[in-house]
Amino acid sequence: MSISMLHSRVSGRGSTLSKPAAWFRMVWPLAVAVGLTAVAPVAKAADDWPNRPIRMVVPYPPGGGTDIIARIIQEDLSKQLGQTVVIENRGGAAGMIGTETVARAAPDGYTVLFTLSSHTINPAVYKKLNYDTANDFAPVSLVASLPQILVANPAFAANNIAELLREAKARPGELSYGSVGNGSPSHIAGELLGLRTNTKMQHIPYRGGGPAVNDVLGNQIPLLWVSIPAAAGFVKTGRLKALAVSTVTRSPMFPDVPTVQESGVADFEVDSWYAMFVPGKTPQPIIDRLSKAISIAVKKPEIKEKLLGQGAQAVGSTPAQLDSIVKTELSKWSSLAKDANIKLD
Repeated sequence: MSISMLHSRVSGRGSTLSKPAAWFRMVWPLAVAVGLTAVAPVAKAADDWPNRPIRMVVPYPPGGGTDIIARIIQEDLSKQLGQTVVIENRGGAAGMIGTETVARAAPDGYTVLFTLSSHTINPAVYKKLNYDTANDFAPVSLVASLPQILVANPAFAANNIAELLREAKARPGELSYGSVGNGSPSHIAGELLGLRTNTKMQHIPYRGGGPAVNDVLGNQIPLLWVSIPAAAGFVKTGRLKALAVSTVTRSPMFPDVPTVQESGVADFEVDSWYAMFVPGKTPQPIIDRLSKAISIAVKKPEIKEKLLGQGAQAVGSTPAQLDSIVKTELSKWSSLAKDANIKLD
C-alpha cells in the first residue's frame, strides 16, 4: 500500500470499512511492517559495525596540532574497535575542505571527522560554508582541551593582563597582537579580550604559529596569542614571557600562569578543544560505541601523558555534552564576529 493510499484511508476517502476500529485493525499491522522493513537494514548495519577500516578525516595538514592529537588516539581506537582507523589529512580553507568531505559522506560510521574548535568558529567568520555545521554533523565526543596562551617579548612593559590593559588604554589602537591566522582560535582570543575590556589592539594575522613566534622573539610584534605547544619551549627558557591562558582553568604545563578570568576579565573563555564528529543521521548505536571508545582511550595514563606533552588535557564526553558545547559556541562566536566586525571570504 502506498503512502497516498494510507492517507486516503485516514481521511475517509474511498474507505470500504464502516467502523474506525475495523479500519485500524487492518492498517496498523501493515504500517508496523513497513516501518520495521525500513529500520531493519539500518539496525543490522549498526549491529555489524565496524566490519571494515574506518576513515578518520583530519581537515588540516600532517604534523599540525590536530593531526598529532588524532594520531595519539588512533592506535587505541583501532584496538578497541577491532578495525584499522586510517587517518586521512584533507587540509585547506581553514579546515573547511576536509569538513565538507565528512558532511557529504555516508552516515554509516566508516567516515568520521577529527577536528578542533575552529569547527564552531568558521560558520561565524566566513561568509559561505558548503555545509551546515549545526545539522550536517552528529557529535561523538570531546577528546582534549588545549588553552591558547598570551605571550610577549621580554622587553614588553606589561607582565600581566592588568598591566597590558593599562598600556592598551593609554595607547588605543597602537599595540598589536599576532595570531596564527584570521578566524583562528588565537584571533578569537584577541578579539574577545578587546570586547570584554573595551580596549582596541591591532590584529596581525600570520600563516601559522612558527612565523608568528619568530616575530615576537625578534620583537617585530610585542604580543601573540598562540597554542601552548608552539610557545612552550620559549617560555620555559625565558625567551618569551607568558601573561595568561585563555581557558577557565590553568594549564598543567604552566601552573603558575593565571587564566584571563583570574586576571580580572569576566566571561572570558577560548578553548581550543579537539573532538570527533560523524555525518548527520549516523545510527545512534554507532555514535555511542565510538564515544565509549574515546572515553576509555583518554582515561589511559599513557594517552593522558602524550596529550599533556602537547599541552592538552584529556577530556572525553558524551555526545550530548559535545552537542551542548557546539550549540553554545555557534551562538557565542556569531555574536563576537558581528560585534568585532570579523568577515572573511
